[in-house]
Amino acid sequence: MFIQTESTPNPATLKFLPGGPVLENGSRDMSSPEEAKASPLASALFAIDGVSGVFLGPDFISVTKNAGDWPQLKPAILGAIMEHFMSGGPLLSPDAKASDGAEHEFFAPEHAALVDEIKDLLETRVRPAVAGDGGDIVFRGFKDGVVYLHMKGACSGCPSSTATLKRGIQNLLCHFLPDVKSVEQV
Repeated sequence: MFIQTESTPNPATLKFLPGGPVLENGSRDMSSPEEAKASPLASALFAIDGVSGVFLGPDFISVTKNAGDWPQLKPAILGAIMEHFMSGGPLLSPDAKASDGAEHEFFAPEHAALVDEIKDLLETRVRPAVAGDGGDIVFRGFKDGVVYLHMKGACSGCPSSTATLKRGIQNLLCHFLPDVKSVEQV
């Protein structure tokens, strides 16, 4: 098994590509060992000193560090990922609950069609680019012309996430949807 690594715009996060599917549906962001109990792989990664976050995407794993240098952390992370995939074990524990976040959405019923358009633009134009950087973006709500989004994975805490949000995503949504006035991170 050959696992590729890619840097991300967030210097504290490195993207690992195992060469096949990771998470079939959605994504999963874990920022503590307690949250990582839902995934044997994430638990193994959190057992490595210096790991502070694990993000599971469709075909990648982003790992965030809070201590140490990548040249020292990378071999242990690669070993944990390789060991997990070679074992054939499940990525998520059978009792792990889904966490797509849809239950936390808010918007007025009269904005349902607009929200569908926002989600479509996010899905087709934004998420692929954000996933390329080792993260994800999730719609959370719409109120008074403001779109509320949640940045996950490498995007969470990234120095350039504000620029991505304001110059990239906000400009895109405002261009295509005049009812959108701004974009905020939650």
